[in-house]
Amino acid sequence: MLAFDYEKAFSRNIGWVTEAEQAQLKNMRVAIGGLGGVGGVHLLTLARMGIGRFTIADLDAFDVVNFNRQVGALVSTLGRPKIDVLSEMVKDINPQIRLRAFPAGIQSGTLDEFLAGVDVYVDGLDFFAFEARRMTFAACERKGIPVVTAAPLGLGVALLIFGPGSMPFEDYFGFAGCASETELAIRFMVGLSPAMLQRGYVADMSRVRLAERVGPSCVAACQLCAGAAAIEVLKLLLRREGVRLAPWASQFDGYRMRHVKTWRPWGWRNPLQRLMVHLVKAQLARTVASPE
Repeated sequence: MLAFDYEKAFSRNIGWVTEAEQAQLKNMRVAIGGLGGVGGVHLLTLARMGIGRFTIADLDAFDVVNFNRQVGALVSTLGRPKIDVLSEMVKDINPQIRLRAFPAGIQSGTLDEFLAGVDVYVDGLDFFAFEARRMTFAACERKGIPVVTAAPLGLGVALLIFGPGSMPFEDYFGFAGCASETELAIRFMVGLSPAMLQRGYVADMSRVRLAERVGPSCVAACQLCAGAAAIEVLKLLLRREGVRLAPWASQFDGYRMRHVKTWRPWGWRNPLQRLMVHLVKAQLARTVASPE
């Protein structure tokens, strides 16, 4: 059996990064909250880039409904905790990885411990995990930890970066004024993808039921998210130029083969943002009225 060698394993990264930068990545720590659709593939992608330290949190187990998109979802892993499965997978890529695991998920009582020593946080939480997401983003903001969120919306990726110098998370999304979870979901979706490129090709709108926490998903979008997020993490860790912070956002839609960058000063208060929220609400209302 061949012995694992870090330098040899990740030598093909050299050229996009220098040898010194690759050695630097070995000692960097990335935290990932949630190991489902995007969180699991974020972890494995970043590990293959040679990042050597991770903090991960997830409290869920694999189910059959995860098979369409989650990298750890296999017949052999059904019923097993996602955090155990992904821990094994990532250590199979790099046995030298230093891993801290939080099997109870992100909790207020352990949040400081979860973020201890973290260089970048990557959001892999379920779309509807608003309380955990708000708590984690607020803690990262206090600690000056950059946050990368890449959401699989439609058949593409919506990308947002928060950190020192960006618009605060709460100011951008405007969650504080929401009266219902459906309102939170709409503001979050529109905030992630102000251009809403995915609106025009939803094949069955009856499958979008925000009040029931139901929406379609696709592994292709999750894979796109992992690539986009990993590149931004790389730039942040190595202090490269070109990172655009919120209220900048970008969306690449693989179905339309379009890439749009948006700038929304005032965040959710921006007139264009408010207009898009109104349009999404109207579209959902028509779906409820005519489910056929």
